Amino acid sequence: MDMRRRLIAGNWKMNGDRESLAELDGIAAAAKAAPDVDVVICPPFTLIERAVARQPSLIIGGQDCHSGVSGPYTGCTSAGMLKEAGATLAIVGHSERRAAQHETDGQVKGKAEATIAAGLVAVVCVGESGAEHEAGKAAERVETQLRGSLPVAGGDALVVAYEPVWAVGTGRTPSMKDIGAMHGLIRGVLRELLGADRAEAIRILYGGSITAANIAAVLEVPNVDGVLVGGASLTAAAFAPIIEAAA
Repeated sequence: MDMRRRLIAGNWKMNGDRESLAELDGIAAAAKAAPDVDVVICPPFTLIERAVARQPSLIIGGQDCHSGVSGPYTGCTSAGMLKEAGATLAIVGHSERRAAQHETDGQVKGKAEATIAAGLVAVVCVGESGAEHEAGKAAERVETQLRGSLPVAGGDALVVAYEPVWAVGTGRTPSMKDIGAMHGLIRGVLRELLGADRAEAIRILYGGSITAANIAAVLEVPNVDGVLVGGASLTAAAFAPIIEAAA
């Protein structure tokens, strides 16, 4: 993936089966028609190898991984296993895992470091809750998560995704001004932690109720280099227009 090219990533979450892979055909066609955009699909682990086999031109990723290389971690998947299955990247620290699985910033950092060490791109997610947003603590929360979750190594094998938790799957989105302010904050923290050159190479994605109707406005915001899409990525009918708008 080239640096600062637009990146449109779809997270299928715990959805999909073998029949769902037929949706990749339309998604791959839309991606082929948008050669200046990187298109990613992150299906459940059970579908990664099949997805790569069906549409090898698509970038396929995992939705999570363990920080360990191997060991007594029942039900977990290592970054190396993702890579062996054909994945190119892995999402770590998604808000749903931070909330439901109580993942800490330190644990997310360990997963990101393991992902990069395995030769994959790490997509590190940060974002504030609805209560934090209403209390005016969004910036504080996101900066704390970023400082605690960000690996110091990896170079261009790192992507940051900002997902306001209160906007994920709700149909609500922040104002373009608020998105710009948060992405600017993230870029500034990246410069401080990693240096200007590396910070400028890292793509920052926005995620939270993205549709074909609002993606154009979101992508016009400074420091928004792409989007992380949930439910709208499950079908070619919904996801292809998002890819087309990004192009």
